[in-house]
Amino acid sequence: MQIRMLAALSLGIGLGCIAACSSTPTKDQAVSTQSADAQKNDKGEIIGTPAPNSKFAKLTLGMSMGDVQAVMGHAPDRTDSHETGKRWIPFYFGTDARRLEALYNGEGCLSFTGGNIWGAAGGELVKIEVSPSGSCYQP
Repeated sequence: MQIRMLAALSLGIGLGCIAACSSTPTKDQAVSTQSADAQKNDKGEIIGTPAPNSKFAKLTLGMSMGDVQAVMGHAPDRTDSHETGKRWIPFYFGTDARRLEALYNGEGCLSFTGGNIWGAAGGELVKIEVSPSGSCYQP
């Protein structure tokens, strides 16, 4: 009898702790972590505001690498490729297992999906970071 009471008591305390930890903020408590210069949507993210007549102003999220290169008029000045955390998700077949970061001097950085775990697909523009100084490039 004492074992059942202890089990019920510990279950009640455990559920109470879980319920207390799972509170959600109210509308007044919600805090935005996104900066004023950053724009995010389901296709990617734009950080900063490109100059009105710049080449970056002509880019849109979701463009292919070939389309971006045609707009920019030349290959990037520097590039870097790295794996993302999605690479290690079992049965992940999306195109974001790798990322390709490209620096265009005087404009900023662009990030492309680098393909799935076998290297196929990818090449979609997912991030535009306006930084004429090039400080956005962190290989």
